[in-house]
Amino acid sequence: MADKKVGVLACSGEECLGGTISRLATRRVMEKLRPNRTVTLCLPLYIAGGEEERNFAKEYPVIAVEGCSKHCSTCATEKYSGKVHDIVDVAAILGEDVALAKTVSARELTEKHQDMVKIISREICAKMDAIAGA
Repeated sequence: MADKKVGVLACSGEECLGGTISRLATRRVMEKLRPNRTVTLCLPLYIAGGEEERNFAKEYPVIAVEGCSKHCSTCATEKYSGKVHDIVDVAAILGEDVALAKTVSARELTEKHQDMVKIISREICAKMDAIAGA
């Protein structure tokens, strides 16, 4: 089961740092940490009726990466495809004040922001490994 694909549905919110961190962490997992095991799902497309996204989530485990307490990724998955397998909650891990902080452009990320991305990336990987039984 270690080669099983896992969908990662990241927050698409642009108004707070938690959304930026969730997207960058998801991309890091997809490109560097678990490149052959990760499928990212596009939340706006998912909500707009993307059948490919929705069908994938019906057949494979999905981890929702939430940038804030609205939990849009989880809500969309559960509305259109079924239960998420697990959730990475940026606010719970980094603190609500960090998650809701002013958005920072990816071009303006500091080393501290990069460290946050690494923390969330590791959490996504840990949940993927648990799914795979690694």
